Amino acid sequence: VKLVESGGGSVQAGGSLRLSCEASGYTYNRYCMAWFRQAPGNQREWVSSIRPSGSPGYAEAVKGRFTISRDNAKNTLYLEMKSLKPGDTGMYYCARAEGEICTGFNYYGQGTQVTVSS
Repeated sequence: VKLVESGGGSVQAGGSLRLSCEASGYTYNRYCMAWFRQAPGNQREWVSSIRPSGSPGYAEAVKGRFTISRDNAKNTLYLEMKSLKPGDTGMYYCARAEGEICTGFNYYGQGTQVTVSS
């Protein structure tokens, strides 16, 4: 299993970014996928997840601002982030669940850094 994130960067508050995660080494459309993030000094936290069918879930902190999507034909996961806040700063990781249900995330990518300045 290989997960490679891209799209991070530095933006000002209120800006937008789109993260991508290219997956390989397994049958992508059979697994729930998710985004996690980790700010310096904090634990990794769940941001959003999406089942193979496309059913999404979001953390309260990002609901209404972030949109998760997946392209099963391209084995790629996306996270569209709008109205970014300094509190969104951190390393963002793509993750794969144990199966179709969004639990037991046991594979993570290397991460892509998002920095939001005020």
